[in-house]
Amino acid sequence: MPQYSVLILHGPNLNLLGLREPEVYGSTTLEQVNTLLQEEGNRLQVKTSCLQSNHEGVLIDAIHQARDKHQGIIINAGAYTHTSVALRDAIAAIQIPTVEVHLSNIYRREEFRHHSYIAPIAIGQISGFGAMSYILGLQALVNYLRKANHDE
Repeated sequence: MPQYSVLILHGPNLNLLGLREPEVYGSTTLEQVNTLLQEEGNRLQVKTSCLQSNHEGVLIDAIHQARDKHQGIIINAGAYTHTSVALRDAIAAIQIPTVEVHLSNIYRREEFRHHSYIAPIAIGQISGFGAMSYILGLQALVNYLRKANHDE
């Protein structure tokens, strides 16, 4: 079975997880989320690489570089989900299967959070399960990759 590499991107303000609005985002820190992802990646026999940035250009550069390094992307673009055509275009340009995740259920929140520029080009979207959204996203992405490559 091939070893897949998955890039996990965390957008703006996610470095404040555990501190920022715990009633919305929970008390799990970003470091804990990344540890959970690494453990699940090990269980699934895939490599995970995590990056957080508050800067749109850094996220776009990471997406461009993923083309030669990774077979899949998980992205929580944070507020950029609702505003960034540039992130959407970067993901569309590299044509790597991407899963969009959110800690909170964006459809139960403010109206402006209901629109995602990323969802229409992603293979799927998972929201509302806290840190588990990332784990579910990783499981779904790996399942997609294995089926697409006839590994199962």
